[in-house]
Amino acid sequence: MSTEILLTTLLVIATIVTLKSLNFFFNKIGKFKRVSEKRVYYINKTFSLLIIIISFLFLAFIWSVNLSGLLIFASSIFAVIGVALFAQWSILSNVTSSIIIFFTFPSRVGDKVQVVDGENSVSGEIVEISLFQIEIKDEDGNTVFYPNNLFMQKPIKKFKK
Repeated sequence: MSTEILLTTLLVIATIVTLKSLNFFFNKIGKFKRVSEKRVYYINKTFSLLIIIISFLFLAFIWSVNLSGLLIFASSIFAVIGVALFAQWSILSNVTSSIIIFFTFPSRVGDKVQVVDGENSVSGEIVEISLFQIEIKDEDGNTVFYPNNLFMQKPIKKFKK
């Protein structure tokens, strides 16, 4: 019993330290890349959710929770979630693209870009990069919402300032 309490305490401390470290890390990257606080918040919350889920799995392992009934329940839930995510694949791919854009994208808010897409090319200034789309204000003052997953798939031309 005391081993479980000790391991649980260590797990809670490790989880808190990991969450704080991730928060510091994402804020540092966000300041370095000069991205909006809202984007840093979304990325931080996404990774925090994953860390908490993993911590609960470790907690169940520490306390020797009987997983036989839980596994049947979880597999049923994952099957339903899998069908729902497959139906909403574009939403999941936009969120994943947002995370990739956060870490690797060479353009920032305020840059003038052109998304090269044949006759449907879009050019203008990046106004906002959110969790699902990138807002581009064109020369006419119109705002174009371009999905993150398509933004990752198309060639981007960045204009010099």
